[in-house]
Amino acid sequence: MTLFRTLDDASVSGKRVLVRVDLNVPMEEGRVTDATRIDRILPTIREIADKGGKVILLAHFGRPKGVDPKRSLKPVAAELAKRLGRPVGFADDCIGDSAKRVVEAMKNGDIICLENTRFHKEEEKNESDFVKALAANGDVYVNDAFSAAHRAHASTEGLAKVLSAYAGRTMQAEIEALAKALEQPVRPVLAVVGGAKVSTKLELLGNLVKKVNILVIGGGMANTFLAAKGKAVGKSLCEKDLLDTARNVLNTAKASGCEIVLPVDATVASEFKAHAANKVVSVDAVGSDDMILDIGPQSIKTVAAKLATAKTLVWNGPFGAFELEPFDTGTNAVAREAARLTKAGALLSVAGGGDTVAALNHAGAADDFTYVSTAGGAFLEWLEGKPLPGVDALRRS
Repeated sequence: MTLFRTLDDASVSGKRVLVRVDLNVPMEEGRVTDATRIDRILPTIREIADKGGKVILLAHFGRPKGVDPKRSLKPVAAELAKRLGRPVGFADDCIGDSAKRVVEAMKNGDIICLENTRFHKEEEKNESDFVKALAANGDVYVNDAFSAAHRAHASTEGLAKVLSAYAGRTMQAEIEALAKALEQPVRPVLAVVGGAKVSTKLELLGNLVKKVNILVIGGGMANTFLAAKGKAVGKSLCEKDLLDTARNVLNTAKASGCEIVLPVDATVASEFKAHAANKVVSVDAVGSDDMILDIGPQSIKTVAAKLATAKTLVWNGPFGAFELEPFDTGTNAVAREAARLTKAGALLSVAGGGDTVAALNHAGAADDFTYVSTAGGAFLEWLEGKPLPGVDALRRS
């Protein structure tokens, strides 16, 4: 039995079902440019509607300060209807008379979207009166927005305390995938942590060295660790004020029996731009004018060899400046090897975080990973071992 109430436990026929979803999608000139998050919630919406529930969608869009027409969910609801292949009604507010009128006109199986919850400052404050106003339109609450689960807001946590609450299919899949990756993993567990700065991922590194068997550090943060070990890193991105912190992470890892894997060679250039003149050097031979922009071929082989020994992979952050060719080579190679092992049934692979999703899509590897989370902050906070209010509110009592 799962620790969370899911749609399998819910009776939705004839009920008003408030469904918290993630519609915080990128848009340009009123057009959705990436519908990944919309596509993820379609199964939950269809299932509730097909079971005769009245689907009432709650979501935020951007960070408006009060009502802002540029942050209206109306064009997003139109894109949702197109991808759903069904009509989606819209209410100009998420509470009050305008929401009530649209909800009261619903028939079983209908779908509507309420306006941006963040048009009300009470949403982020999780104020009880606002929670009650939202709850007035529903009989049942379903949370399908893991990406907002780290926020204790009215629509992500407050509603779960006043209505019967369940995890939607996307939320359920996310929770189950993350549990398999770190809470009850098949070992050995290998984690890849990349990205620009150690400072943004200190808590993550501190948690992972106690939970995984192998920690591969890449991206700009690897430079700080190399410098902490006495290596010259030239003009590379490096947080020199965190060298002692990096040494502490290395010492904690050693005490915990976690193997740290750092680059042994690097692709360097003298300028940060696509197709800049570059060369591969040992990490012991980085020149004073060199910038480390990717891992080198020997490092790729080392990581691939470690991957071959692992049963579970958790990935957050790229190995290099993957947005600039040819400095995407390392990320692409490792991502494709992880995808190959996953497809062969040899590896359970879970990845997440904004840059990570973009990097795996760029490598053409995302579809073959076991699970790729579209959540940014929530995925990172889960990796850091922090409680997620929106998830905890769904736990069985």
